[in-house]
Amino acid sequence: MYFKSFLATSLLTLSMATAATISDNEFKARVKQGLRLIKTSAADPGSWVTDEEKISNYTGKCAHFVDITDIKDPEVLKTFDGQKPVNARLAAITYPAVSHQSEANGLIAQLNTSGPQNWLKTLSDFYNRYYKSSYGTQSGTWLFNQVKSISAPNARIVVTQFSHSYAQPSIIARIPGTSSNLVIVSAHFDSTGGSTIARGPGAVDNASGCVVIMEALRVLAATGYAPRNTMEFHFYSGEEAGLLGSADIFRNYKSTGKNILAVVNTDMAGYSPSGKISSYNDYSDIGLLAYVRRIITAYIGSYTTDTCGYGCSDHASAYSNGFPAAYVCDEPDKTSTPYIHSPNDAYSTVSFTTVLRHAKFTMAFLIEANYL
Repeated sequence: MYFKSFLATSLLTLSMATAATISDNEFKARVKQGLRLIKTSAADPGSWVTDEEKISNYTGKCAHFVDITDIKDPEVLKTFDGQKPVNARLAAITYPAVSHQSEANGLIAQLNTSGPQNWLKTLSDFYNRYYKSSYGTQSGTWLFNQVKSISAPNARIVVTQFSHSYAQPSIIARIPGTSSNLVIVSAHFDSTGGSTIARGPGAVDNASGCVVIMEALRVLAATGYAPRNTMEFHFYSGEEAGLLGSADIFRNYKSTGKNILAVVNTDMAGYSPSGKISSYNDYSDIGLLAYVRRIITAYIGSYTTDTCGYGCSDHASAYSNGFPAAYVCDEPDKTSTPYIHSPNDAYSTVSFTTVLRHAKFTMAFLIEANYL
């Protein structure tokens, strides 16, 4: 998602109804009519909109929102109302100094941009990857098969599809460790061009993030890497429609008692005038955020920072469910790609030097976090 600054409150008049307290029957009736309940800020009680309104009037205009229609957990809802998430485990995780450079650098040396260039071209060639379109479903099928192909050299890697209430699945690649503790890297693969029917190549947002974690997975699979902590690579659907895919997954992980040590989300990794990685402040665990920045400094160099705003990407789903999360992207808001959520977010605008920089960070993070 990752938005340019925008006064979202100006769009509230476009919603069909405010979310004052209503009965369960009326709630279900609105959902049956195809309406979705979204929040644009912690103070916003919510508004009912159609899916087209979500994409055209909010995503397409770079207005922040989270779709809370399917969120029933009061603790998660409180987080989106501005309260801190509840999870005693967060305070118990200690993020150490960087200390595994020799191991990480050996794997980093095997990263390249050959695969990322081909994968990103295919992803951006889909007319769009809108989560409810046939193109969105087709892109999900292609990505699932490609991730399986990348993973094939290591038979221990399991690649699955996570089903949602809509057709576009999310995809999870899992490298089992000797511990069931999870270290997760993630990126969303859906896209929008500003409406439900517009051309939306989504090259920087967020095919670039997808190919970053795919390249890290490729090297780990090819080398037969056997981690201590279980590693997962998440490719979310429905992010542009209000963090839908990641919300379902982290709801499931919370209810099934998954022990997550860290989630680092990459949303946009292909356009960087600064030549640095940007580490954002909000919806992030303080300890993990500091750890991420230590890793960036040790392996990449200096970094930029910013605040991305209300529910700006999938790390907010992890964070709101009480898991330690952080977010990295390619630039601060003011200098990010001007082509976001438009037909102009094209392959030709992608810097593969930037993609490789993020792949190096991702590999470094995975190896360092393997010893948490």
